[in-house]
Amino acid sequence: MRNTYLPFGKPNFSEEEIEAITRVMRSGWIGMGQEVVAFEQELARYCGAKHVVTVDSCTSALFLSLKVNGIGEGDEVIIPSLTWCSTANAAIYCGAKPVFCDIDENTLCLTPDLVLKQVTTRTKAVMVVHYGGLTIDIGELRKALPERIRIIEDAAHAFGSSYSDGKTVGSSGNLTCFSFYANKNLSTGEGGAIALNDNELADKLRSLRQHGMPVNAWKRFTNPKAMIYSQLEQLGHKMNYIDLHACIGRIQLKRFNDFQKTRQHIGNRYYNELKVLTPALRFQEGLEKESHAKHLYVIKLPLDKMKINRDEFLVEMRDKNIGASIHYMPLHMMDYYKESFGKQSLPVSEKVFDEIITLPISAAMTDNDTTDVIETTKLILTK
Repeated sequence: MRNTYLPFGKPNFSEEEIEAITRVMRSGWIGMGQEVVAFEQELARYCGAKHVVTVDSCTSALFLSLKVNGIGEGDEVIIPSLTWCSTANAAIYCGAKPVFCDIDENTLCLTPDLVLKQVTTRTKAVMVVHYGGLTIDIGELRKALPERIRIIEDAAHAFGSSYSDGKTVGSSGNLTCFSFYANKNLSTGEGGAIALNDNELADKLRSLRQHGMPVNAWKRFTNPKAMIYSQLEQLGHKMNYIDLHACIGRIQLKRFNDFQKTRQHIGNRYYNELKVLTPALRFQEGLEKESHAKHLYVIKLPLDKMKINRDEFLVEMRDKNIGASIHYMPLHMMDYYKESFGKQSLPVSEKVFDEIITLPISAAMTDNDTTDVIETTKLILTK
């Protein structure tokens, strides 16, 4: 058994990130400035998007994406139930109602048919979640939906993944939201971003993230006239990104291809060495492909062949210092959403919730770490 605890995900930082932070701190400007601008440009090139607008979290990115699309009171936003609460809360912050949708049992993602079952005259947007790092077919969903319904992509798990046509996530033209939280594939501790191609919406997002001002704090600081004559154009929010985080992101982006090679290597080992337990043990569809970002490595336990349930399996893994986790309890099963929007039955989401386990995966893991996860998983399952 391992002597130290292996978390399910942790960042990979080097001396380069530390040096970048030191450089920015010594510059005397740690707020939103030149580092943010440079990071946004570099992200846009990587994603194949015309614009990237950084914000303080992916939650803010989702909220602002809905807001600039005019989503408000009385509107409905369709989202998968198997997701983190930010996806639903972003709609609630706008005054809209989240409408929970079931998922495909194999991909753990939305499908056009499932979405269409939830569409009403009040539906204004669909927020798709590229769960675990597996992208859904955005083109097929767009064809199925009425033109009036916006598609917003929650790609918090999917930075570095690609669509079925081989293009990088963020290049679709939809407002695509990323997370740079501590355990994400590219991490700056906190932060998020929106990739898009629309010039007008990009300008609105830049204004909304900074109170509704037409120019950012750095430009006001360095231009006395701008500082004197700045006017509030609209009611905005304080959701901007800062140079102290952006300088980390710029180094992480330079190192990102190596990070993904590590994740792909770990994922390949998991798949090849655990598939001996199949067909009883099942994997999220697409995990064996390089297009999957492998932010989460989700397997489904064969409960019908086991003497313990999923939660007991999780406890045994953690007792052996393997930080397996669960992503997630479906939102429609949570008390707040049931009390606010009523009880709902989504049978596939409920079924897979009992079965799913997330194995540790990160660019900071070693081959020995990976071996420990594989051997412990095999040990508990075969026992």
